[in-house]
Amino acid sequence: MRENLTLKLLQKNITAYDSTLRDGAQAQGVSFTVEDKLKIVERLDALGIGYIEAGNPGSNPKDLVFFERVRALKLKHAKIIAFGATRKPNISAAADNNLQSLLLAKTEAVAIFGKSWDYQVIEILRTTLDENLAMIGDSIAFLKSNGKEVVFDAEHFFDGYKANAEYALKSLQAAADAGADVLCLCDTNGGSFPDEVFAITQRVALRFKVQVGIHCHNDCEMAVANSVAAIKAGAVQVQGTINGIGERCGNANLCSIIPNVQLKLGLSCIPQENMADLASAARFVSEVANMAFNDKAAYVGHDAFAHKGGMHIDAVAKNPISYEHINPALVGNSRHILVSEVAGRTALLAKINAVDASLTKDSLETKRILAHLKLLENDGYQFESAESSFDLLIHKLLGRFEPFFVLNDYKVSVQEYAENRSNNAVAHVNITVNNQFEAVTAEGDGPVNALDKAIRKALERFYPQIAEVKLVDYKVRVLDSDQATAAKVRVLIESADQNRTWTTIGVSTDIIDASWRALSDAIEYKLLTDVQIAENKAAA
Repeated sequence: MRENLTLKLLQKNITAYDSTLRDGAQAQGVSFTVEDKLKIVERLDALGIGYIEAGNPGSNPKDLVFFERVRALKLKHAKIIAFGATRKPNISAAADNNLQSLLLAKTEAVAIFGKSWDYQVIEILRTTLDENLAMIGDSIAFLKSNGKEVVFDAEHFFDGYKANAEYALKSLQAAADAGADVLCLCDTNGGSFPDEVFAITQRVALRFKVQVGIHCHNDCEMAVANSVAAIKAGAVQVQGTINGIGERCGNANLCSIIPNVQLKLGLSCIPQENMADLASAARFVSEVANMAFNDKAAYVGHDAFAHKGGMHIDAVAKNPISYEHINPALVGNSRHILVSEVAGRTALLAKINAVDASLTKDSLETKRILAHLKLLENDGYQFESAESSFDLLIHKLLGRFEPFFVLNDYKVSVQEYAENRSNNAVAHVNITVNNQFEAVTAEGDGPVNALDKAIRKALERFYPQIAEVKLVDYKVRVLDSDQATAAKVRVLIESADQNRTWTTIGVSTDIIDASWRALSDAIEYKLLTDVQIAENKAAA
């Protein structure tokens, strides 16, 4: 009977509930401005997220400003959620400032958290078990009387259930009796295992007629597994954050949960046509949060469908399912064949065929490119981390590249001041574009920054789209440290525009020269791909 009931629950749609702007904002190093929050709301709404928990209006004035401004957005999918706590002990709900702030937010839906673990009630809230139940019931009844849809977050529910199941269930009953629309079970300490989460969630889902949600933290690195287990057990709302950001070890990662639910369990979570936007949405939120993107992330990471070993590459070329659990395009990602000295001609062929489909593994051009690759890697290049530079190299070696600009010369000077000052470097760049000469000077905070500004300034008159490009990451590695100051350095530069990211490389005994090579590759790759995209659109 239990299996039949659970199967019945699984027929329902799963609501994606995003807490990036509230729970995710509690991550170390994350601080969203009001503008940041508005941008993320629009992107999550476009993705098809059902609920966006956007802040606690009772905690700071900035969130009140946000809730006022977000009302002007014309959202298509998402409901905005204001978040807060149950009333304080021994006062009325109407007299509680936090609950009044939830009303001031003027959102259609609200979420409030309350204690479901007897230990937390007695030792942290310092009140009685009965008063805590009254706090839950009074708060929800007050919000419902004001016309709100209410999600009750049962804080520490799994720890509470394991310590005192009777009381944990009473906390849910108090919320349900008061009219809560969703009972969300929280693994607040992130210490539960999937089998525990499944068994407990199933009992709750079978006991209550109210919809059940799940909210997991990642302290045992099981937040996604626990969330999926809860859904299998009957939860129909899943809470999490984009890229799993959050306090301590983070929250359940919606970028993994959504495709797991939709592509693996066959349930509906976001509109199917929006799934292909998942990878770019993940990178967008990472950029707005000013956090390094995790290239190893499941589904959406750059390396999620990357293949380096020769046997793997050969198998994927024959049939991708040999080493890929889904088609990467389903989540907006793509396959990456990593080019290195261990990959062989099969790895090269996919790259080469993208430029010239007529070439084979045994073509002279393929052998020549492989030989050139091995020479460059022996010289310190590492193209598996800089595929964009390798794509450019193939175009050049096959004679399929028309330079967008020609460097005549550049000069960089640095002046040190007695006091710390920005813009201590000056770069002068001379280029030619279509027989037109351009010479510019730019100041920067360090020689590479100055050089980057100068080349952009020189080219923007000819190629306005250069203004879209941002330098996302800059890495330097010394390759042969035994050579001391004469050592070669490898520079990797990650760049991004509104639609994609790419990485380029430069190697030299001079760090400025290595940086220039990577910078110029980044710009050439941007311009080349823009031309290719335009040609593909015209052909279609």
